[in-house]
Amino acid sequence: MKIAIIGAGSVGTNLHHAFELKGVHTELVHARPLTADPSNVRSIPEAEVYIYAIADHALAEVVSLVRAPKALHLHTSGSMPIEVFGADKPHAGVLYFFQSFSRELLIDDWSGIPCFIEGRNIDDIAAIYSLAQTLTSRIYEANQHDRERLHIAGIFANNYSNMMFRIAEEVLKDTQIPFEALLPLIDQTAAKVHTMRPADAQTGPAKRGDHAVIQKHLDILATSPYAPLYQVLAALIEKAHIGPTPTKV
Repeated sequence: MKIAIIGAGSVGTNLHHAFELKGVHTELVHARPLTADPSNVRSIPEAEVYIYAIADHALAEVVSLVRAPKALHLHTSGSMPIEVFGADKPHAGVLYFFQSFSRELLIDDWSGIPCFIEGRNIDDIAAIYSLAQTLTSRIYEANQHDRERLHIAGIFANNYSNMMFRIAEEVLKDTQIPFEALLPLIDQTAAKVHTMRPADAQTGPAKRGDHAVIQKHLDILATSPYAPLYQVLAALIEKAHIGPTPTKV
């Protein structure tokens, strides 16, 4: 099977690497020259499957440049609809691997990575399933509605939690304590949600309703841009575990 991966960013590079490790040759095509000058379309190889690992804002433009009506066309986005492929591409679908990728750290083992797929018809779904199975056995059908909400959940669980790590590092900058001192705590927190619901794993002063500790932290953070965020998160946790603060009369 001839596979072309269009987009040599984090997702495309990792996909190319993963398929090659499985003995499946893929051609990796840089998308930037295509969007900069559509005449570069001649650099797109002929293939039976085209996987578009493209940023959402550029996906429709790049898709429109590929002329291969008999091929199977797949995008890797958690948010884009299958309809981004027009009537000129009757065989189309979604191949969405739910993982955080970077070009600096290529992933060798994809067996534990969930893959969410969608196809226009039963035959396309079967073909997409077979392709995904090359890399992982954790394959699920998911429509756009579910993928969009999964993407949002992933933003909270991954991107925003990583921002919390960055803030924690910033808070420690005027101390002699290295960020590495937080790693056992971070690892333990992540490990707990493998066996507990996040609601049950919650700890801290906000869960206990310890306003004295919360206020002390806010006093320390008085000149920090993170003080409002601390306050909002503390209020959310307290509301979830204790209930809303009673209104004074």
